Amino acid sequence: MADVILDIPIAAPAKPAATFRNLVHNPGVVFGATVILIVLLMALLAPWLGTIDPTAINPIARNKVPGAEFSLRTDTGERIKMIALFGTDGLGRDVYSRVVYGARISLLVGVSVALISVACGLFIGLLAGFFRILDAIIMRIMDGLMAIPAILLAIAMVSLFRSSVLTVIIAITVPQIPGVVRLVRSATYFPTRSRR
Repeated sequence: MADVILDIPIAAPAKPAATFRNLVHNPGVVFGATVILIVLLMALLAPWLGTIDPTAINPIARNKVPGAEFSLRTDTGERIKMIALFGTDGLGRDVYSRVVYGARISLLVGVSVALISVACGLFIGLLAGFFRILDAIIMRIMDGLMAIPAILLAIAMVSLFRSSVLTVIIAITVPQIPGVVRLVRSATYFPTRSRR
């Protein structure tokens, strides 16, 4: 049996200007970028958007409906009237303020998960793609991770460790890594020879 070397044509990379033009004219990309920009601006301008301390507990204003008025005591001791745009929760915290300030945590978690999962997945996927000895071992580990439901892993992480933003980031990142590993491995794994 003769060895045959595969000749795989490689496409020329797209020009950056053409790629950017295609992205700008894609309505899905424009819509997504607009939503992210709005959330980013909301997170940055949170103190100036008519918010109060999102953790301030006010038992008098518990479970108010959206648009209800309630009084709030400031640090100087004076009482001011506030309107609960989104209502208040069971502890009297303003839901509108919690949503606006929550954009900061959402962006932190989202960006962190994306960066960590891509970095880890890229490294592990390149190892699996370039070294055949490691390929089978790494891919079986990734298959095992993909078999665990993400919600169960998140519940286990929170029950084992204290509840924090770092725990949430880890619990979301771990199930994302196998998908990145499989994608990178499939892009880098080229059998150099095949048998006829």
